Amino acid sequence: MSEGVRIDSWLWAARVYKTRSLATAACRAGHVKLNGDRVKAAQPVRPGDEVRARISGFDRILTVQKLGAKRGSAAVAAELFADLTPPPPPREEVAFVPVRDRGTGRPTKRDRRELERLRGLSPAGPGGPARDGDEDDDGDLGLRHGQYP
Repeated sequence: MSEGVRIDSWLWAARVYKTRSLATAACRAGHVKLNGDRVKAAQPVRPGDEVRARISGFDRILTVQKLGAKRGSAAVAAELFADLTPPPPPREEVAFVPVRDRGTGRPTKRDRRELERLRGLSPAGPGGPARDGDEDDDGDLGLRHGQYP
């Protein structure tokens, strides 16, 4: 083996992967590229090389500055590479969706109305405009359409 450090060992020392076995598995799966080519775990890495590592669906682009086979502190690991990864795209603002505790059962009518009010689907409260199905003009006496008091 020529001068350099195994890429799986360097990725572990640079704290890209939490364990060396995870770094080795990523190399085996083809998630690590060295200068644009897929590599095996034993491939040597040298200063100036570009390493692309796929983590959680995103590629991290690193330039090797120093070699290190031993895992050290985060400050030491930060000196091993220059991070060229572009910033992630901004996350879309997602409306808050209330979460019910598991096993609490079916929501009550009051719970359902509160959820609809939060989502902006229903009128603002009691006495609001009539909903679909309340077309009869009985004055809320509980009469069916066409019945007289």
